[in-house]
Amino acid sequence: MAKRSFPLSKVYGLLEPGPVVLLTTVRGGVPDVMTLSWHVMLEFEPPLVGVVLSDRDYSYDSLAASRECVIAIPTVDIAHAVVGCGNTSGRDTDKFAAFGLTALPASQVAAPLIAECQANLECRVVDTTLVARYGFFVLEVVKAWIDPARRGQQTLHHRGYGDFMVSGTTIRLPSRMR
Repeated sequence: MAKRSFPLSKVYGLLEPGPVVLLTTVRGGVPDVMTLSWHVMLEFEPPLVGVVLSDRDYSYDSLAASRECVIAIPTVDIAHAVVGCGNTSGRDTDKFAAFGLTALPASQVAAPLIAECQANLECRVVDTTLVARYGFFVLEVVKAWIDPARRGQQTLHHRGYGDFMVSGTTIRLPSRMR
């Protein structure tokens, strides 16, 4: 089969990094949530996660100022809320109320957990070296929560321009990692 040229503007859909997540922050005591698919695991212990936020995003200033957030991992059952949060701004919308999400108190950070998500990771910013140039924040996960009733449910994966893939079948292959 012959190879064809592919638009550079669509490359990110080929390298999709993982599940779409919801990132919560607090500004002036008011919680906000944004949809995020630009993230990457950087280290196992302590768990370090890199996230990219545009300086045009309302959450960017909140994260830069507070230096803490929660990464919540939603499942396909709340896909419409996830997309809704991504298509609106916290500048003029209470996204928790607008999309039926429940904010729960976190134990280590001011940003809230999201009750409807299968997992929530409380995070603190530990490196801002690449923020000015790339909007890349390095976060350390300081507390992790899992909802056993939701664990293993299908997650969303952004493919670009409104296209999402839903996680599929899990297979197990030999591995030396523990």
